[in-house]
Amino acid sequence: MKRFSCDELVELVTAFLENDLDESTRSRFEEHLVSCEGCENYLSQFRTTVDALGTLRIETPGAPRHEGLPGDEGLSRATRDRLMSAFRDRRTA
Repeated sequence: MKRFSCDELVELVTAFLENDLDESTRSRFEEHLVSCEGCENYLSQFRTTVDALGTLRIETPGAPRHEGLPGDEGLSRATRDRLMSAFRDRRTA
């Protein structure tokens, strides 16, 4: 099985956090993290950013929360979706 490059891992971070990776891809993603301190740090920084933004309690009145994912405690669904979209789409900018 081919090992992920760091660039490939970065492209899949939002899918990983949203539990959208198939079992094989998730396994390869996690294996890369074990052996790559830089990518482990990147994922940690990504989570820290989402967590920090979550503490801002920016909410859209009446918007449902996206429960169950790490770092979502203070984000409305709309805010979380915009944030994740910005990270997901950064490669096209």
